[in-house]
Amino acid sequence: MPTETTKPTETTSPPRIGGRQRLILLVLLGAGFTLSVDFSILNVALPMAGEGVGLGVDALPWITAAYALPAAGFTLVFGRMADLFGRRRLFLAGMALLTGASLLGGFASGPETLLTARALQGFATAMATPAALSLITSTFAEGPLRERVLGLNGALLSAGFTVGALVGGALVSLLSWRAAFFINVPVAVAVLLATPTLIGESSRPARLRLDLPGAVTVTGGLLAAIYAVIERNVPAAVAGVLLLAAFWVIELRSPAPLAPVRILGRPTVKWGNYAGLVVFAMEPAMIFLTTLYLQNVLGFSPLATGLVLGVPGLASVGAGVIAGRVIGRFGGRAVLTCGLAVQGLATLPLVFLGADRTALAILVPALFIGFFGHVTSIVAYTVTGTSGLPNEEQGLATGLTLMTQQVAITIGIPILGSVAATQSVELTGIRLALGVDVAVTLASVVLVWFGLRPRDGSRPAAPGPAAPGPAAKEAAASPSAPV
Repeated sequence: MPTETTKPTETTSPPRIGGRQRLILLVLLGAGFTLSVDFSILNVALPMAGEGVGLGVDALPWITAAYALPAAGFTLVFGRMADLFGRRRLFLAGMALLTGASLLGGFASGPETLLTARALQGFATAMATPAALSLITSTFAEGPLRERVLGLNGALLSAGFTVGALVGGALVSLLSWRAAFFINVPVAVAVLLATPTLIGESSRPARLRLDLPGAVTVTGGLLAAIYAVIERNVPAAVAGVLLLAAFWVIELRSPAPLAPVRILGRPTVKWGNYAGLVVFAMEPAMIFLTTLYLQNVLGFSPLATGLVLGVPGLASVGAGVIAGRVIGRFGGRAVLTCGLAVQGLATLPLVFLGADRTALAILVPALFIGFFGHVTSIVAYTVTGTSGLPNEEQGLATGLTLMTQQVAITIGIPILGSVAATQSVELTGIRLALGVDVAVTLASVVLVWFGLRPRDGSRPAAPGPAAPGPAAKEAAASPSAPV
């Protein structure tokens, strides 16, 4: 039973972010912000990019899929490689690859070159993002300071998507679709120059060993499963299930497993990542369905659609800023389930929207509230999924959370898009798919709440220091705590 006795500094002096730590955050969060802006802008540029290199409309989804497959399939492997071979080294390699891939895409003159560039960008993302996030979680100790930093990370990622949605159309129209690639280059070069002087290399295990059979089976299984969802391919789905089952067996028997089963079985890891899967599968799918509704049902232009989705998206920036403080006060379990519930309940009114533009009076406030809950959930699931693990396994933990994110984003839209396509009337199909979105999200709130419940009279399975006293916990989460 923890006592409430704490040192005076723990109750009166909330942790601060030092000057050097601010610069490290600027580099690491700036890299993530750039990737999110680029992802959002490129979505706007898809039709122009396809036309520019001679890709037909039917092949446009492969511009996204070529990126998503390696980004989702290799994130876990690269996250573990960051633990074994050095996080800074892998982060720099990823940013260097991103620079080269962006130049290749910007100068692409044919579809093969463009798709190759997108695949290389996916590999770069799989390398850089888990390394960057694990550098953050290993730089800032578990507790209120890390929660606040991860909140800032969530705010900047959300800001990146919002900025991309708002300015992407204008940028691409004024310049070219190639700007969606070239915009990465100066930021990536700046990160490559600044990182060696600001960030030290992480400590590495004395014995370096990569679980090659585990890496092959999990990567192959994820690639097959994601391809099966995108292409609705049954043989690929069977292959994916068999490979992932083989991965589980290998991890049980391997002397140096890629993802130790004891970690995968932790409630915070298991249920935190399940929540992340729902968060990232359902909300982007909702945005996709809302885009169809705005353009195909209400007749809005792409620019107007970007404004309708982008302006409420500003709420997500505020959610990222305050989420870390709220988690410090109420715990990851409460904030994660509450944020997920808000995301689901805010989607519920959209199920009943009609074909009249007066529906915007309901749609815009619902999006505003839903985006707030969405980003709160993102921060809470990231904190939950990376908590309670030693520093040498942070690359694996962040790799898991980012793999979950990439897989969810990739599969959510095809699944709910297929649900919508079962109806002959488009508005009816959109309503049905949104109803499934709400049902899955709210059912998951219950599952996550009970999955993270306290066991054997212990404290809740929530992020934060092992067992701080209530007074220390409240002081650490105080809104007046300086950043």
